[in-house]
Amino acid sequence: MILFFILLGLVPSFAWLFFFLKEDVHPEPKKMIAKVFIWGALSTLLVIIIQLFLQNILQFLQIENYSPISFFFFGITEEIFKFLATYLVIRKSKFFDEPIDAMIYMIIAALGFAAVENVAVMSNISILSEAFGVITLRFVGATLLHALSSGLLGYYWARGIILNRSGEINKKTIWIFIFKGIVFATLLHLVFNYLILISKEIIIYPTIFLVIAALLVFWDFEKIKKA
Repeated sequence: MILFFILLGLVPSFAWLFFFLKEDVHPEPKKMIAKVFIWGALSTLLVIIIQLFLQNILQFLQIENYSPISFFFFGITEEIFKFLATYLVIRKSKFFDEPIDAMIYMIIAALGFAAVENVAVMSNISILSEAFGVITLRFVGATLLHALSSGLLGYYWARGIILNRSGEINKKTIWIFIFKGIVFATLLHLVFNYLILISKEIIIYPTIFLVIAALLVFWDFEKIKKA
């Protein structure tokens, strides 16, 4: 039963992975997809360590765990490490040859990250009906959130690449776009978590927020494809 729950925890990430890869006009090699996914998953372990350290600092400063400030710091930690996991794998790869790849690979890493989170959550569940309920919520909630926030970061990264190739900005300026992407991805993370907190058992508001975010990210996909 434990193995079943672990496998169930992987379903949302692989389902969204299949979905988002359909957005890539020129599909990436399976080995690169697997490598970025695994690095995204491994980055979760580093984030947990850093967030435990951050939690102690926030407690020392008497800042509540479930406050906009803590949501911001926890969120930005996750976005930075998802980016680093992606960047370190693809920066010198011959398969990182299109601006849209920045969005695709960021989402892949994010889904690897979310997979570890989901498996960790499922490992604490022993009732089958509860497991299906939790994983359904995480499918349309946390897992999609990770993909969208990283996709947004990837969009700004892709924009920087496009402007650099056109000669409008130099290569170092791309990092300004990446920084903007990290900030906006973190704010997306923060707002969703805050809506979850204030909505409690009413998930309609976080769901509507994610639907709007998803529409914007898919719009971003189309803009980068046409650039």
